[in-house]
Amino acid sequence: MIIKDAPIVLETKGMTKRFPGVLANDHVDLKLHKGEILALLGENGAGKSTLMNMIYGLYHPDEGEIWIKGEKVRLNDPGDAIARGVGMVHQHFQLVPVMTVAENVMLGAEITRGLYLDQRTAVTKVHELSMQYGLEVDPTAVIEDLPVGTQQRVEIIKALYRNADILILDEPTAVLTPQEAHELFRIMNDLTEQGVSIIFITHKLKEVLAVADRVGVLRGGKYVGTADPKTATEASLAELMVGRKVILQVDKAKAQPGEPVLKVSDLVVKDDRDQIAVDGLSLEVHAGEILGVAGVQGNGQREFVEALTGLRPVVSGKAVIAGQDITHAPPRTITELGVAHIPEDREKHGLVMPYTLADNMVLNRYYQKPYANGIILNQEKIDQDGAALVEKYDVRTPSVYTPASSLSGGNKQKVIVAREFSREMKLLIANQPTRGIDVGSIEFIHNQIVAQRDEGVAVLLVSAELDEVLGLADRVAVIFDGRIVKTLSIAEATRERVGLLMAGSDA
Repeated sequence: MIIKDAPIVLETKGMTKRFPGVLANDHVDLKLHKGEILALLGENGAGKSTLMNMIYGLYHPDEGEIWIKGEKVRLNDPGDAIARGVGMVHQHFQLVPVMTVAENVMLGAEITRGLYLDQRTAVTKVHELSMQYGLEVDPTAVIEDLPVGTQQRVEIIKALYRNADILILDEPTAVLTPQEAHELFRIMNDLTEQGVSIIFITHKLKEVLAVADRVGVLRGGKYVGTADPKTATEASLAELMVGRKVILQVDKAKAQPGEPVLKVSDLVVKDDRDQIAVDGLSLEVHAGEILGVAGVQGNGQREFVEALTGLRPVVSGKAVIAGQDITHAPPRTITELGVAHIPEDREKHGLVMPYTLADNMVLNRYYQKPYANGIILNQEKIDQDGAALVEKYDVRTPSVYTPASSLSGGNKQKVIVAREFSREMKLLIANQPTRGIDVGSIEFIHNQIVAQRDEGVAVLLVSAELDEVLGLADRVAVIFDGRIVKTLSIAEATRERVGLLMAGSDA
């Protein structure tokens, strides 16, 4: 908790950064006090990541100053920032999967004994940091064997190992379960009590109100205001972010379900380690309804969706879409049946990063008319339709010729949603459709999903956000240990009951 008149440990003055066609930061003034959690809010493309990347030395400002602990500094690279006590935990972890925790932590700051790495000292220091800050990580564990929440702790230890006392957390809860997020907040509070100052970037307004000492808001590259989480509400923060009132509750009529579009019977699927992840799962999704799958992440959701979309082989069981058996069908066959897919990992399965936005908009139909005539692409039509979708779905980009890799996470998600929603479909499989997206975009995407339902599309919604499932779904199927343990009508699906079922209890 911030102490009144606590010293300012980080300040930016007039920070400005331009990219071709974009003013990312426009004379931003920001202050961070010692021992404070400052939540930084803003829409996708508001300039949050750009500002943090300048504070961390990844970008250089075109104008403005950075002051750290009372001294004006020039940060040429992250090494300069680290040397001044600034650490950053990125949304996408920077860890080597096959190496141990201690090896990852010491990477780039190796301790040697003669010609050899002194791993024993590194293990000891990691253990000491783990105990000091309540991070509870085994220094000898291999990264790929650890759950996502523990991997994030490793990233925090990496920063503390380099003596960071100013910590930037970029979307730290985007891939965490509610339990892991709650544990992260405990760690954040423990860190601030020991003098660490934290900038916390998130889109989740409930988290801001729960953990922040102060809230700063960026909009359109400008710093537009500060809010007190003690008096602010989710609605007031959303309005400050977007510049208009945002409807946080999904407004939808009662579903009018029709015939089953998706039938899954006794499906068995293995994970990447050749272990059973989906264990005899059965469910049905009807035309004109949203079936929400609720569960703690890691209970087979990813493998289930990948099996349905042809991205992962099925061991046994059966999946039928629109009367056609797709159990062992390739992705293109499934897509051509009228299946739209918003994947969990937008960068791995949703986009081709070096491709332009226009080309990414037609990844699932580039070979069809009007985008192709035989082997000849109609690039003019691809670019024209891409520009129309960019405008309709409010993708923040200088042009349709921009590579997908240059977009913020939320704008990447908008490109995928635009592509999938812009064609005829019978079944929409949406896996974490609003992960890492701001409240204005969440409102838009939720309304689009409901509109598809109302047009008779069957929607399978898989989300780690229980609020999202309960807000959108007409029925809720709870997954635990690779099985659907209970399917409830939305009237029966109270937060308490679903929460117990998610934990494996017979609610």
